[in-house]
Amino acid sequence: QVQLVESGGGSVQPGGSLRLSCAASGGTLSNRWMYWVRQAPRKGLEWVSIINTGTSRTSYTDSVKGQFTISRDNTKNTMYLQMDDLKSEDTAVYYCSRDRYGSGRGQGTQVIVSS
Repeated sequence: QVQLVESGGGSVQPGGSLRLSCAASGGTLSNRWMYWVRQAPRKGLEWVSIINTGTSRTSYTDSVKGQFTISRDNTKNTMYLQMDDLKSEDTAVYYCSRDRYGSGRGQGTQVIVSS
């Protein structure tokens, strides 16, 4: 079973940037669909972005299109989420997972966007 560990979160001001990482162990991220999902305070899980780690096909939820970029490095067995022009509504715990429902997610990494 692949274990996922997220990192890279932090506290930034509006307009700032962060790059999240998702490192996999116990298996490979190659040739599968992988998700970034997030959970804002007092809200449910929301899928943010998806990537096929074999073809690099990507998709984004409407609210982050043009703002977030998902990528992967199969040689490092790691997936990334570059987040630019961050807004207060991006404040959440971010997880990588095997599906949009958060299956197999790690402990998450917290992102706080506040002035």
